Amino acid sequence: QVQLVESGGGSAQAGGSLRLSCAASERTLIRYAMGWFRQAPGKEREFVAAINWSGGSTYATDSVKGRFTISRDNAKNTVYLQMNSLKPEDTAVYYCAARAFRATMSAHDYDYWGQGTQVTVSS
Repeated sequence: QVQLVESGGGSAQAGGSLRLSCAASERTLIRYAMGWFRQAPGKEREFVAAINWSGGSTYATDSVKGRFTISRDNAKNTVYLQMNSLKPEDTAVYYCAARAFRATMSAHDYDYWGQGTQVTVSS
């Protein structure tokens, strides 16, 4: 069982930055691909970014490309989401998730989820 705990959420002005962290209990996080998803009020959970086990391959949805960067430090069992140039439409609860094997963009493929962290961007 992999336990994931997100942190780093909060409030920011449009154009500002936040960095989310996702710490895993699993000492061999290297075995898992990791993803970030978000869910705004009244909307479905959507894919944000994903990274493979080594960090060599990353994926991001078009709306965050060039602004958000996913990375991981397997020695620290932690995955990060650096969010720059934030927009009000980025406001959502952000979740990290883990799955064995390759990274995908579908929430249904992920087996383990964190509790989420709120990100609020004001204009």
